[in-house]
Amino acid sequence: QVQLVESGGGLVQVGGSLRLSCAASGSMGSINYMAWYRQAPGKQRELVATITSGGIPKYADSVMGRFTIARDNAKNTMYLQMNSLKPEDTAVYYCNVNGRRSWQPYNYWGQGTQVTVSS
Repeated sequence: QVQLVESGGGLVQVGGSLRLSCAASGSMGSINYMAWYRQAPGKQRELVATITSGGIPKYADSVMGRFTIARDNAKNTMYLQMNSLKPEDTAVYYCNVNGRRSWQPYNYWGQGTQVTVSS
């Protein structure tokens, strides 16, 4: 099993910044990638950013240039630095890890952390 715990969410004004953290623990085997998703009220969950085991990031167009995803492999922690926040960034943000353990694929989610951007 893998446990993911997000933190760092909160209320921020338009243009402000937040940094989310995702602490991973458990038997992770070989990680393919880690990712941040978000889900706003009444909307489907959407991919925000991914980072491979080699540290290669990818971003959704909506956050490109404003958000930065990073990993600290020594701490088994992933981060999402969010700058220039907009009201449309308001959502519950989820941490996700995709990998393989004993040749079996897995996909785990954290419990989510609320980000609210007020105008």
